[in-house]
Amino acid sequence: MKTIIFEIASLEDAFAQIIDAAQAGMPEKEARYSFPTVADMARTLTPTRWGILQALTGAGPLGVRELARRVGRDVKGVHTDARALALCGVIDRTGDGKYVFPYEAVHVDFMLKAA
Repeated sequence: MKTIIFEIASLEDAFAQIIDAAQAGMPEKEARYSFPTVADMARTLTPTRWGILQALTGAGPLGVRELARRVGRDVKGVHTDARALALCGVIDRTGDGKYVFPYEAVHVDFMLKAA
């Protein structure tokens, strides 16, 4: 199963993970997408955008109209949110303009600590 992990990690920590995996000669089993802060994750992955991710997970490429139908929203709003997710690299866009999220599972990993 292709899984992506959304995590909170500094740029330095994210690069360190990549370097450690490369030096060990073993690529990570899951893809990772790192946000610098919880606020950045929340700003990017809004509830309506989570709905888009859920609809795209394991679904293959979908056009914006079909995506809007699956999430029960208007086409313009879905287009705006899907475009935002594509611009920041969370989802991809195919050559024919469809949106794709090439994963079958999403894992969110972060810890809140005392200030």
